[in-house]
Amino acid sequence: MTSNPATDSGGGVCRLRLDVGYDGTDFHGWAAQPGRRTVEGVLTDALGTVLRESVNLTVAGRTDAGVHATGQVAHFDVPRAALDTRSIHGDPSTLVRRLAKMLPDDVRVKAVEDVSTDFDARFAALRRHYVYRLSDASWGAEPVAARTTADWTRPIDLELLNAASATLVGLHDFAAFCRFRPGSTTIRDLQAFEWRRDGDGVLVGRVTADAFCWSMVRSLVGAVATVGEGRRDVDWCAGLLAQTSRSAEVPVAQARGLCLTGVDYPSPDQWAARAEKTRDLRDPGQVDGDVGQVSVQVDQDSGQVDQDSGQVDRDSGGTGCCGG
Repeated sequence: MTSNPATDSGGGVCRLRLDVGYDGTDFHGWAAQPGRRTVEGVLTDALGTVLRESVNLTVAGRTDAGVHATGQVAHFDVPRAALDTRSIHGDPSTLVRRLAKMLPDDVRVKAVEDVSTDFDARFAALRRHYVYRLSDASWGAEPVAARTTADWTRPIDLELLNAASATLVGLHDFAAFCRFRPGSTTIRDLQAFEWRRDGDGVLVGRVTADAFCWSMVRSLVGAVATVGEGRRDVDWCAGLLAQTSRSAEVPVAQARGLCLTGVDYPSPDQWAARAEKTRDLRDPGQVDGDVGQVSVQVDQDSGQVDQDSGQVDRDSGGTGCCGG
């Protein structure tokens, strides 16, 4: 979904930024889909009820089914008069408490801010941050963390994992790690990709890029994990960067281990310039976040049954989990 800029004439329309968190386990991804429970659908219903206006959300990254977020960002435009109700009193921040009473436990709006119409949650973003949690314990993930931690059935060497990840950092064509979309580019600036073990021994990967192609993060994780377990050499991942299409050799890690933790933006005086620059780089068919921005009803549905079954989705043929 592209942004629909507000026409701010004498305070008639305002743009609101939302900071959102959710447990993606029981959602069919972010994007609204008829007959399916999605994050966007739940949020727009709640906002529409409170504001008594239909809401069209623009989001920083459309996450796929099973993918979580603690730092998602969205925006929407609404008549300023809609905020002048008895319960809001013209103060957008009061929406946080109102929405907390209406939304289900697995999604929360953490902050609401009145921003200028130069702000665009998608196009003004400088970079997205993801965290991936992976347990290589023989017994799998800790039950209390199973909704947010993927499991890997073989032991992983942390040093090998980081060595493989380091070979992928930089500006590259990540076609081997992305689903093809006509007219879109798979060139991305992967700015950080590193791993550590937390106190419970779980592998925690941090991944940062200007944007991510459809299925890119989980494909990156699947690739470096095969190196970490010793099935591939460290240089194998770097070799994949020479490929010009999706590689059938790259496994896609489980959705449940992935979480969008933050989105960075420039200072307010740079919002418009950043959004314009990003739009110039990407056509309407370009992918963003970590899931396709177009044909989303089809993309979000492909391979849903593989979301948490087995270790990875091998992504052969035209199926496999998208996003994340």
